[in-house]
Amino acid sequence: MTTEKKASAVKEKKAPAKAAAKAPRTDLSGLYPIIVSPVITEKATNGSQYNQVTFRVLRSATKPQIRVAIENLFKVKVTAVNTHNRRGKTKVFKGRKGFRSDVKFAIVTLAEGNTIDVTTGL
Repeated sequence: MTTEKKASAVKEKKAPAKAAAKAPRTDLSGLYPIIVSPVITEKATNGSQYNQVTFRVLRSATKPQIRVAIENLFKVKVTAVNTHNRRGKTKVFKGRKGFRSDVKFAIVTLAEGNTIDVTTGL
C-alpha cells in the first residue's frame, strides 16, 4: 500500500459520534419507588443546618438514580448524595428471635436556597 492510500484510509475513518445529551425525565412514575421515606430522627434533622435531607431508599438504588429522583420529584438542585447501608441485626422479642431487614439511607445535600419540607410529603 502506498503512502497516499494509507493517508486516504486514515482520513476515511471518522470519530464515533458523541452520544446525544439525555433529555430531562418527564415520566415520574419510575422515580417514586426509589425514595421509600424520609428519615425523621434527631441526627437527620441536625443535618438541616448543612442543607442536608436524609431518605430511606431502595437498596438497589445508585447515587445518580437518587439524585435524578430527588431533583425531579422535589424540583430542587442536588449538590451531593452520600449513601449508607445499615445491615439488619438479630433481635429477640418475647423469647423469639427476629431479624431486622437491611436498609439503605441517602443523605442528600441541596444547593443553597433549596429546601425540602419532609413533613408535608409529595
